[in-house]
Amino acid sequence: MNPPESRIQAWAAELGFDACRIARATRATHAPEFHAWLADGRHATMDWLARAPERRCDPREVLPGCQSILCLALNYFPGPQAPASNFRIARYAWNDDYHDLIGRRLRDFDARLQSLGGTQKPYVDTGPVLERDFASDAGLGWNGKSTMQIHPRLGTWFFLAEILTTLELQPDPPSHDHCGNCTRCLTACPTRAITAPHRLDASRCLSYLTIENPGPIPLEFRHAVGDRIYGCDSCLDACPWNRFATLSREAAFHAREAVFSNSLIDFLALDDAGFRALFAGSPIKRLKLPRFLRNVCVALGNTGSPDDLAALKHTAANADPLVAEHARWAITEIAKRHGHQ
Repeated sequence: MNPPESRIQAWAAELGFDACRIARATRATHAPEFHAWLADGRHATMDWLARAPERRCDPREVLPGCQSILCLALNYFPGPQAPASNFRIARYAWNDDYHDLIGRRLRDFDARLQSLGGTQKPYVDTGPVLERDFASDAGLGWNGKSTMQIHPRLGTWFFLAEILTTLELQPDPPSHDHCGNCTRCLTACPTRAITAPHRLDASRCLSYLTIENPGPIPLEFRHAVGDRIYGCDSCLDACPWNRFATLSREAAFHAREAVFSNSLIDFLALDDAGFRALFAGSPIKRLKLPRFLRNVCVALGNTGSPDDLAALKHTAANADPLVAEHARWAITEIAKRHGHQ
């Protein structure tokens, strides 16, 4: 009979994962740095990261009897060129929500592992696991200077998922850091959110500011947003390891035509029902309409023309003060560029 590790690797491939490695369940390598990052307030308003932080640092606190962690990667690269549009969305959100797609596969994987006698807890960004530490421990790439995981074959364009298990499995050898002297990701960051190699200040990061941030986008960062309306790929785009990246086999990650056929000004006409219909099954839906319109207004303020002023003036009367304030800012910015009132 094949050893369990071989069967597990075969199951991962059958379920469509692009890599599967095994780490030993132990305290995370960078647990002290994580605690210091929280103490410095670099997690911004993401308070859930500071709740029971030790659980994030040790999988045995999450799953009693945990012996091993399966570290899984799924390629989501939809291509080097974004669809023709006057806005940008981070590639991972071009179409369906990866939580749903990967979650179904993890549940299937869990059922198979139960046949080996294991008890599992699967996660895809949904549980207290310092996933990049364990991925590096398992040899599934290494943690880059941007803090993003890098894989020698997938580059930066992949999702991580983990399965904590009580099965005692042979761990894979760890990865080595192959960033060398490269600092392209630091240079590429529009807001200098990567304050030093492996150090991220979330309060400056455009992904945080356009997604997790519940309030206004600070004035000092609005111009840096450019034409982005959800997330930022700048540090990922800059990584030279992406020269080896190949297109994802998952059609669910390729660009959704119904979204990219719109222009920024079209988005301003969305009501709540229209927003939910357009982004059904998309990670953008979790943003909810006010924050989405906030982002659209900033992008229009940076790139819009006088033709956009009428729609923005209508949006400036929105009942939500978050939306209204960003619309007024956009009107002012367009007027500055074009001399219109």
